[in-house]
Amino acid sequence: MRIMGWKAWSVTAGAIAGIAVFLSATAAPPRPQVLQASTQELVFSLDQSQSKVHYMVDSTLHAVHGTFNLKSGILRIDPTTGKASGEIIVYATSGDSNNSSRDEKMHKVVLESSKYSEIVFSPTLLDGKLALSGPSDVKLHGMLSLHGGDHDLIVPVHAEIAGDQWKGSTKFQVPYIQWGLKDPSNFLLKVKPTVEVELELAGSLKPSRS
Repeated sequence: MRIMGWKAWSVTAGAIAGIAVFLSATAAPPRPQVLQASTQELVFSLDQSQSKVHYMVDSTLHAVHGTFNLKSGILRIDPTTGKASGEIIVYATSGDSNNSSRDEKMHKVVLESSKYSEIVFSPTLLDGKLALSGPSDVKLHGMLSLHGGDHDLIVPVHAEIAGDQWKGSTKFQVPYIQWGLKDPSNFLLKVKPTVEVELELAGSLKPSRS
């Protein structure tokens, strides 16, 4: 009788343990997404093949449209404090408006790109609520290094995050003559003193390991 009782207790205990394991497995919450409710610093890496830099400058004759190529880019943002760091680097030498004589003047006279070969934006602060999934509209404060000078800049950014991928776009003005670059105007052609810049950016996103 004692042996039978022990066996019956063992079977019952095993059944209870099996049910407990099953219930705990089914009741366990799913593993959170990498970015879900994260307070970690986020690292936004730019993909050169998916990122574009456009510019437009108006004149008395017509508007000039052109592009620049992205060299590299990485943004680090703390979603809790808004602190930002990193760099977006553009090849100044890559400016192209599809007109060789105009581009030669832009590079030799205005940008002096053989001497100042890079244009760099260094973010310092994210202003606004960054959604970790879906769209956000924020402002990014930072420093734009152009033609040997550093200039404070605040740009509006529309960003969209989907998993570990992101896209962003921004438009802003650069008052290049006010910032010390030469005026390309002549007695026949008057060029406006500001350039409209538009960035289309995309890349991958992950929490910082540091």
